[in-house]
Amino acid sequence: MRLRDADYEDLLTLRTGLRRLLRWSEQQSEAAGLTPAQHQLLLAIRGHSDRRGPTVGEVADYLLLRHHSAVGLVDRADAAGLVTRVRDPGDHRIVRLRLTPAGTKRLEALSAQHLEELERLALRLPNAWRGLMPRQPLHGLDSRL
Repeated sequence: MRLRDADYEDLLTLRTGLRRLLRWSEQQSEAAGLTPAQHQLLLAIRGHSDRRGPTVGEVADYLLLRHHSAVGLVDRADAAGLVTRVRDPGDHRIVRLRLTPAGTKRLEALSAQHLEELERLALRLPNAWRGLMPRQPLHGLDSRL
């Protein structure tokens, strides 16, 4: 595939937009009294599809952390009153994570801000998103994916 100048411009626009979003998100987390990692932890717990809550291992996968690093993050969030550990009712060997009311309140406020910012970002980056669509299937993959 031969890349055009417009492809590089789209990639630059996209990467710059994503980096700005991440930096903005970090600033919002800190303004809410959370570290960016704590914010991501709260989102990983609330966004987990199993309403019983994720395990530390599942959170580690979401956050791209090693298990022991996720344990430390959960320990600090627990000490801050943001999350709690709960034994799985079906298998007491499994420990699940849940948000506390304080964690829920902070995450809800941050999530509303983030959804608004994503709407603004989508309006500013239409050309970059266009550039993400493959012009031809990659290695036999259906381009509709």
